[in-house]
Amino acid sequence: MEQMQIYKVYPAIPEPLSFLDYLARNLWWCWNHEAIDLFHRINPVQWQKVGKNPVAFLSHISQRRFIELSKDESFLGHLDRVKIKFEQMFSSVSKIKELDLNPKETIAYFSMEFGLHESLPFFAGGLGVLAGDHLKASSALGIPLTGIGLLFNEGYFTQFLDHNGWQQETYPVNDVFDLPVQKVQDSQGFEIKIEIPGPEGKICACVWQLKIGKIKLLLLDTNLSENPDSIRDITSRLYAGHNETRVAQEILLGIGGVKVLNALNIFPNVCHMNEGHCSFAGLERISMVMDKYNVDFQAAAQICKRTCVFTTHTPVAAGHDEFPKELILPYIKHYAQKFLISEEELLSWGEPHGLKNTGKFSMFIFGTRVSGYINGVSRLHGQVARTMWQSLWPRRYVKEIPISHVTNGVHICCYLSKHKNALFERYLSSEWSTRLYNSKLISRIDNIENDDLWHVHELDRSNLIKKCREALLTQYKRRNAPRNVLDEVATVLDHRVLTICFARRFATYKRAGLLLKDIQRLTKLITDHDRPIQIVFAGKAHPNDNEGKAIIKQIVEFARFEDVRHRVVFLENYGINIARYMVQGCDVWLNTPRRPNEACGTSGMKAAANGGLNLSILDGWWCEGFSKNRGWSIGNGDVYDDHEYQDEVESQALYNLLENVVIPKFYEKERNNPPGKWIKMMKESMKMALMDFSSDRMVREYATRFYIPASINFKRLTDDSALKAKELAQTQARLISLWSSIKLSKPQLITQTDFIVGDTFRITLEAFLGELTPEEVELQIYHGKLRSLDHLEDSRPENMWLQETISQGTYLYACTITCSDSGRFGYTARVIPKGDEVLSNTPGLITWVDGGM
Repeated sequence: MEQMQIYKVYPAIPEPLSFLDYLARNLWWCWNHEAIDLFHRINPVQWQKVGKNPVAFLSHISQRRFIELSKDESFLGHLDRVKIKFEQMFSSVSKIKELDLNPKETIAYFSMEFGLHESLPFFAGGLGVLAGDHLKASSALGIPLTGIGLLFNEGYFTQFLDHNGWQQETYPVNDVFDLPVQKVQDSQGFEIKIEIPGPEGKICACVWQLKIGKIKLLLLDTNLSENPDSIRDITSRLYAGHNETRVAQEILLGIGGVKVLNALNIFPNVCHMNEGHCSFAGLERISMVMDKYNVDFQAAAQICKRTCVFTTHTPVAAGHDEFPKELILPYIKHYAQKFLISEEELLSWGEPHGLKNTGKFSMFIFGTRVSGYINGVSRLHGQVARTMWQSLWPRRYVKEIPISHVTNGVHICCYLSKHKNALFERYLSSEWSTRLYNSKLISRIDNIENDDLWHVHELDRSNLIKKCREALLTQYKRRNAPRNVLDEVATVLDHRVLTICFARRFATYKRAGLLLKDIQRLTKLITDHDRPIQIVFAGKAHPNDNEGKAIIKQIVEFARFEDVRHRVVFLENYGINIARYMVQGCDVWLNTPRRPNEACGTSGMKAAANGGLNLSILDGWWCEGFSKNRGWSIGNGDVYDDHEYQDEVESQALYNLLENVVIPKFYEKERNNPPGKWIKMMKESMKMALMDFSSDRMVREYATRFYIPASINFKRLTDDSALKAKELAQTQARLISLWSSIKLSKPQLITQTDFIVGDTFRITLEAFLGELTPEEVELQIYHGKLRSLDHLEDSRPENMWLQETISQGTYLYACTITCSDSGRFGYTARVIPKGDEVLSNTPGLITWVDGGM
């Protein structure tokens, strides 16, 4: 068939309602309850039917209904209120004053997936939802940020279960004309397209724009008629199964994303790469800096490294992308030519320091090579990442590995129920969501009347149960279940019963089946006459993860047992919509990962904001959030080598907590009043989530610790024809070429070796620096408590000073140590480059006494 030309007919919206179309095309509406209610009141049934997609929704509204609404004073008043709030959002000033970028500069935020709303299926799970929340919070804070991602034709899969409870997948095609996106054009009105050379010819991509409040998200798309099928398929499915397509996706995201900004004449002063999928952005950005500032590769690399943020979300080495080098080289070899380096050297950026010819190219390692700010997503994950990647910075102690952490947060308004939002507006402030940093304001949650909070929470639990029944009816109808089964759906779950929710990606380490370890004991809890529990499960397994699918099947089979089938449900096709009902309506949010495999986890934060109490393994964010007055920990945070033994121990701990603590507290009511002790914990949980685990706090932290210093670095390093960057490049090259000549003598203690607390003593050592000067290096005594003959605990470096020049290239250094504690201590000495954290942490530039470490 000849290629068809396509046109779209949109509804003729009357002038008084014209703002509706504008509102539908900016996702600001999805975290504003009054805006959501505006669409809902037009046609509640149709709103649900189209998946709360306002663009598709408006195209299904009859012209007669539009005319009715254009004359409805109540509706027009509602519309005006929403419009005023929308315009106030655009007129508000930035809350991060130090980020002083001009309109043609931006912070470029790259992510393979963005979970913004259930109507936009461009995400697989937590990584995408976190990225979406990052954009929403950036909009509210007025941060000059631009999102970069891919527009997937089919997105991630839709889950359904067969008659046996085995997960099946379908990939519905997204109709881009029903999405709030528009093609990006240049100043002359022509569609912007970018090209990337590839092994099968050039990759051509167009660009779509999505608005999230003040923020723009640019999405690249290769589904173009001029591309062959293999290239059109690059943006077909998120996380494609074949390595060739995965590499092409990551090339398109990173390199293509920077090219799009260049085509728009927008410069990424700061670059934030959300996971290793985005790391190729570093290459094109170096090339862009070389061209804009007329500098060589070495100077451009210094600029880019000090202005790039790299966030890792994966605490398991096997979870990071690694590709055969031969798949990478065709895409990047022209950069080697431009940078005047060999192809082998460029490929070595994706290999551990000092290990070449591995045949593999690690996207994580590559990301660290082009970034000066590297972070995990919780305190524990930061510790895990430093241990896991210690080899990338040889001869450094784990705690000095330059990987920090910024604990994830969630966009509270997106997940807070409208009932609880109304409570907050009544007891806190009508503008509470813009003042989450104000602890005095958030503490007013304590003033909420117990009856009020319990009432709205019971409404949310009832809404969850209603949603479960609707979902189960749809599931059973699709499987052609008999009439009696369909009729029984109306009696599934009980509005008065303690409701436990478990919703995760069904990876084996998340241990969704831990609660089913002792079926008899669990059944007894569920069927207890006076104090029963009910459980709602949801989650997807990866299409290739048969172990995860088997766990889903195990849960479904258990839910069919006669004794429990009205109290245990599994909801198909878990996503943002189902998650919203679950976190709003649960009493207990259950989380059972195998520590320390949970990088952070954010669903428990959403439940906490709604007053849900977390019952969780001490992993990810819960290590920071846990306190006995707002939830429970399963176990003590131990790590086991024997996984079967661990499952046995922790499942018993879980049952014990439920039986002896959780269930009794929920049902502890005096004279039919709400459970006061439980509600007190709910309030503590809500305060914790709002103050400590919001995306507002998270993005403020990224801005303060990374974006602002990076933007200052960019200006400093590009001023005066990039003089500072050129000097840094020369300094690093000189250090690398001369470092091997450094020699350190054994440090000498000037006085006795036994002291009392408060004493001071001096240590000296001789250092041969060769052609390097004392101004270029830092000599340090490294000391701490002796844990074993060769291991220090609570160790720290102490800078030494130059005492005298012994001869050319040989120097005497000294240091004074104060005895601040008692015990056995050890010390050694080292030399590192003098300079900022990037320079001082250069792999290979560290020398210890006698070649230690």
